[in-house]
Amino acid sequence: METLPVLRTPEERFAHLPDFSYPPHYVQLPDVRIHYVDAGAAEAEPVVLMHGEPSWSFLYRKLVPILVEAGYRVIAPDLVGFGRSDKPVERDAYTYLRHVAWMWAALDSLHLQRMTLVGQDWGGLIGLRLVAEHPESFARVVAANTGLPTGDQDLGRAFHVWRQLSQRGETLDIGAVIQSGCRSPLAPEVVEAYVAPFPNERYKAGARQFPLLVPATPEDPAAEANRRAWQALRQWNKPFLTAYSDGDPITRGADRLFQEQIPGAEGQHHVVLTGAGHFLQEDQGEELGRVIADFMRST
Repeated sequence: METLPVLRTPEERFAHLPDFSYPPHYVQLPDVRIHYVDAGAAEAEPVVLMHGEPSWSFLYRKLVPILVEAGYRVIAPDLVGFGRSDKPVERDAYTYLRHVAWMWAALDSLHLQRMTLVGQDWGGLIGLRLVAEHPESFARVVAANTGLPTGDQDLGRAFHVWRQLSQRGETLDIGAVIQSGCRSPLAPEVVEAYVAPFPNERYKAGARQFPLLVPATPEDPAAEANRRAWQALRQWNKPFLTAYSDGDPITRGADRLFQEQIPGAEGQHHVVLTGAGHFLQEDQGEELGRVIADFMRST
């Protein structure tokens, strides 16, 4: 395994997080250290909450207590390049394949069984690959404002505008990106918590690179692997729920693709949360938590 030059956000940056006082847990892989939240009884059924770009596990703070109260063990990892996880310095260190491998290595090290995946944004792009490649380890899926693109369909104007904006300028304003994906105004201390993992621009290589890793053409390096993942998901008979928002132009309509093509989605009580943007965990976090808990109880 090659040695990657990485940055590690100083711990004091996370000293004053609102409503997010969970002690950090880490998995040390050969090339990076990955952080995860671990809440609830160790023997309880695990639900894995996977965030996307450019957020981190803090995004799920409104859901964690609801799911723990419902009797589940919550595992919320930080993707490499985000949150308390290590941040490789070079942008070319970040590939779709590597993110899938990193996240599987982290989860596999925890020896979790019957996982329920909750994936939003890149948390779905990565998490659904894990489900397709390791179906025996997962019991259910909740897809929330996400997709599994293969580059064979146009991703829409909203995505292309975001991709262009993400590459412009000398700085990437993380707080502004998160706020633009929410319908409700964020408190200053919440914005600060989203900015906390990134002391300066050198820490943002992953945040900068992620938009370029979405398979937007049929020849994309990750396109074929995602096609194989779709083939596996079309055989997925375990429960599959879509929980989308009514205000996300980037992922709108992807829920119907899952509902139409994945056998386990048939007969589920799919939901569209109103008054929520791309980051539905911020706008309707408590309601999303209840939806997930009800889904897990009923299946």
